[in-house]
Amino acid sequence: MNIIVCIKQVPDTNEVKIDPVKGTLIREGVPSIINPDDKNALEEALRIKDENENVKVTLLSMGPPQAEVALVEAIAMGADEGILLSDRAFAGSDTWATSTALAAGINYIGNYDIIFCGRQAIDGDTAQVGPQIAEHLGIPQITYVEELNIENGKIKARRALEDGYFIIESEMPALITAIKELNEPRYPSIKGIYEAYKGDKIKVLSAKDIKADVNNIGLDGSPTKVNKSFTPPGRGGESEILNGSPKEQARELIVRLKEEKII
Repeated sequence: MNIIVCIKQVPDTNEVKIDPVKGTLIREGVPSIINPDDKNALEEALRIKDENENVKVTLLSMGPPQAEVALVEAIAMGADEGILLSDRAFAGSDTWATSTALAAGINYIGNYDIIFCGRQAIDGDTAQVGPQIAEHLGIPQITYVEELNIENGKIKARRALEDGYFIIESEMPALITAIKELNEPRYPSIKGIYEAYKGDKIKVLSAKDIKADVNNIGLDGSPTKVNKSFTPPGRGGESEILNGSPKEQARELIVRLKEEKII
């Protein structure tokens, strides 16, 4: 079985700040991490590898050269090899252009049974890239997966909803998007870290290498544009201590809430 896991290196959102003049993210000095949902996707692929023979896990990412660090970490966790799509032609890609490039990378790899993606990236929160990849490839997709099993050569997954869940069965190949409830990602082992840095397990490819459609990648190939990013202003408020006994205070509070049509 061949499994492809799409991962993204993202800025740690706990450290991100926005330039008040330019309205852009300040990335200098901000630590980068593997997108959390992508780690759940990777963990599920590794769980399948642990429980079955002859399973190969290939990583796929798109980003600048420093994104190779994320692939090294993922290999240290147990993945077999990684491919980084890194080319100035990919710069400025929106979700459509990103999914176009990743689908081309997947076709370059070929011979896959399951593609795992995280539900969404914490720096974009669109949850669009995984489903778009499936559409580009013309394969089934199951999103928001919180439980997954492989039975009789088919995928059986529980898809989370706001007020319940669906049980969905699919033939392979198929694309799965993972949520944090699916599993608990493992930590890299000492042996895994040593192996990840020792071997040449990462290949860097350009747009030309994967025969990407140049009209649908990068900034020029992106149908959507981000006009501005900004930090919303904090909410102000006033406080007041009501006079009287607790019963009188409660009565006055109810009167105030009714006046404001809150209750």
